[in-house]
Amino acid sequence: MDRIDLFRIFTRVVETTSFTRAADTLNMPRSSVSAAIQELENRLGTRLLARTTRSVTPTPDGTAFYEHCVRLVTDVEEAETLFRKDRTAPRGLLRVNLPGRIGRLIVAPALPVFLHDYPDIDIELGVSDRTVNLIEDGIDCVLRVGPLADSALIARQLGELPLVNVASPAYLARSGTPRTPADLPHHEAVRYASPATGRVEAWEWMAGDTVHSLQMPGRVTVNSAEALVACALAGLGLIQVPAYDVRHHIAAGELIDVMPDWRPEPMPMALLYPHRRHLSRRVQVFADWLATLLATTMEGRSDEENG
Repeated sequence: MDRIDLFRIFTRVVETTSFTRAADTLNMPRSSVSAAIQELENRLGTRLLARTTRSVTPTPDGTAFYEHCVRLVTDVEEAETLFRKDRTAPRGLLRVNLPGRIGRLIVAPALPVFLHDYPDIDIELGVSDRTVNLIEDGIDCVLRVGPLADSALIARQLGELPLVNVASPAYLARSGTPRTPADLPHHEAVRYASPATGRVEAWEWMAGDTVHSLQMPGRVTVNSAEALVACALAGLGLIQVPAYDVRHHIAAGELIDVMPDWRPEPMPMALLYPHRRHLSRRVQVFADWLATLLATTMEGRSDEENG
């Protein structure tokens, strides 16, 4: 096997901490990955990986060799395009993961424009509210909404996501319309539980620069944005939701914007990607395109809501 191919396989095993996961992301048999690592260790005369029944970790020699491999593979990939007339054009497969409704309502409808502008890029689009592991799942970049906890990843900030408080006309007719946070204990919310932790999110609002929160009563708890909006439309309670998510429901009178002076703090949006891919042209052009798309979408919809 070519040495560069061996290096690529080795880096993927280190990053996924598993022969099986590396094989899956490389679309290779596990036996071929194992044989490649054995061949590489024989060539170098040292053990690169420590194997256990649960995971694979690099030895001290493996850690040092990994850093060299990353640089060598990057140099070879750049050299392969050196004499192409379109060598600056990004190409290849880009694996992206997005939150469910952002992926379905905003990104997927706009993808034809991106694919037209970058005809040599193919997209593998994951749309899910669960938290994915970029390294183990072989994903190039992921859009995260809210506070970040992935300190080992590179983050590019993509703006903020405004939120609103809404309820259906049926719910408000039955329970009254809340005007201030003091009214909230007399109302019910459709409660949202994080699919990652199971923790039920508190109702939040801003008063000046201070964030206040309250655990709202409610008979229904959901763990997806789709279910949250559906339950609000069914009249099951108040919800806090990204403004873009319910714009057309508000315009149609199916949901009503309430307590506009007591909204939550906007949530930050960031595109995350592993450090070793920070020079990827595919990720760079997608990040630029996504930043423009989100800014245009949020600003356009905010103008309509405020107008």
